[in-house]
Amino acid sequence: MKKNCWEIKKCGREPGGEQTEEFGICPAATDESSDGVNSGKDGGRICWAVAGTFCGGKVQGSFAQKQVSCMACEVFKRVKNEEDTEFVLLKSAKCYRACNK
Repeated sequence: MKKNCWEIKKCGREPGGEQTEEFGICPAATDESSDGVNSGKDGGRICWAVAGTFCGGKVQGSFAQKQVSCMACEVFKRVKNEEDTEFVLLKSAKCYRACNK
């Protein structure tokens, strides 16, 4: 089974996670608009394209602001490898692919 970012990073910021009381729920874990992208739950396998995710001890910004650090992240690399030719880099690609079949 393919894992979501919170399962790979073990951050505890998914709903019901160990760190939600202290840090809150991560926007990737509740981004329903990304559900199913890269075979993930909510934004769990496209977290790099979700603004406001928490990584490296601080809140990250938009994809444009965090792209270098995200593209070096184990989650990004793993998802890209697992999805291969079906890999979706940006959230808008989901609609593009679904709407243009």
